[in-house]
Amino acid sequence: MTPTAIQMVGAVLFALALLHSFSTKYFEHLAHTQPRHAGLWHLLGEVEVVFGFWAMVLMLWMFALLGRTEAVAYLDSRNFTEPLFVFAIMVVAGTRPILQLAAALVRQLARFLPLPTGMALYFLLLAFVPLLGSFITEPAAMTLAALMLRDTLFSHPISTRLKYTTLGVLFVNISIGGTLTPFAAPPVLMVAAKWNWDVWFMISHFGWKAAVAVIINAASAMLLFRHELGHMAKRAPANPAEAPVPATVMGVHVLFLALVVVFAHHPAVFIGLFLFFLGFTTAYQRHQSPLILREALLVAFFLGGLVVLGGLQAWWLQPLLMGMDATAVFFGATALTAITDNAALTYLGSLVEGLSQEFKIALVAGAVTGGGLTVIANAPNPAGVAILRGQFDEGAIHPLGLLVGALPPTLVAVLAFQVL
Repeated sequence: MTPTAIQMVGAVLFALALLHSFSTKYFEHLAHTQPRHAGLWHLLGEVEVVFGFWAMVLMLWMFALLGRTEAVAYLDSRNFTEPLFVFAIMVVAGTRPILQLAAALVRQLARFLPLPTGMALYFLLLAFVPLLGSFITEPAAMTLAALMLRDTLFSHPISTRLKYTTLGVLFVNISIGGTLTPFAAPPVLMVAAKWNWDVWFMISHFGWKAAVAVIINAASAMLLFRHELGHMAKRAPANPAEAPVPATVMGVHVLFLALVVVFAHHPAVFIGLFLFFLGFTTAYQRHQSPLILREALLVAFFLGGLVVLGGLQAWWLQPLLMGMDATAVFFGATALTAITDNAALTYLGSLVEGLSQEFKIALVAGAVTGGGLTVIANAPNPAGVAILRGQFDEGAIHPLGLLVGALPPTLVAVLAFQVL
């Protein structure tokens, strides 16, 4: 198929956005070395801004080449449910009542593990919480795990190696840990209804293999850095402004979280619920910490830009995928996921009729396996970056550091899906 002019422009801008996403640390460095233009460099160094920025450039090209009517029609044809959902679920999951409940549950579980408390907490945050994502959705699990890691592991000076290993394991485990159910992982969500994949199908073909990989990844990182995890056992000094939240308030927050998850495919419903939730947090402000609205909005902006740019990539992505057999598509999807959202890959596969069950399973398995390699590989990753990047040098996460940290757990996931 010969691409149109706007498809070529879209592909070039997508490539530039990828290059930009790998260069954010360079822009952050410029912000420190050239303070005169620090504002511009900080803007270009925000990884969550990258795809939104290049999506704006694409729309300017579309207005110039196609005119206002077609440009607006293209935007109207995009589905922004996922960015809106990730925004809502991040804010709800990142509230003090939910975090206190999750922290209490993790600490309680840590008491039953035959490990020092610091090691047990680290293991649970990288294993239990990602698997919990199969039920509360991956963006919610990412938000909880990242916030709890920020307040425990990253609360003290730790080695750069531990930081990037933890980030890589977290991203990979979140990506594969949501495959116990058909509604939690974005790449599974794109195909489950059309291909009639239910909970039992997911557990038998993906879930148990993913659970094995998640446990191995978390345990390996825990053992490797066991001498740097002791401070996680120390409770942070009590903050008078953050008194224990009453059980009734926790219950209301859990109810809102559950309802947003249940209606994840219906933005009119979950955004309405979210607005009611904002009213509740205002009414009971004494039980709240500042909501993570800025972080959630930046992540939604990132995903929205990916939706706009990604809509013009099907002309080269789909033939590339469909020219592979089941084994090749697994490794191809794993590699392609590093440079495009894994949900986009599985969505393109769902548009093709007559695929074998083996091909479908390989496509989805490859998509989730590669979901930790880059920031853009999986929808929840930008949420983790937004929460944790302040703990890294110059407030930026180096893409190469993430890639190196994610490669070992990705190889474990490859073995789990290919050998087990």
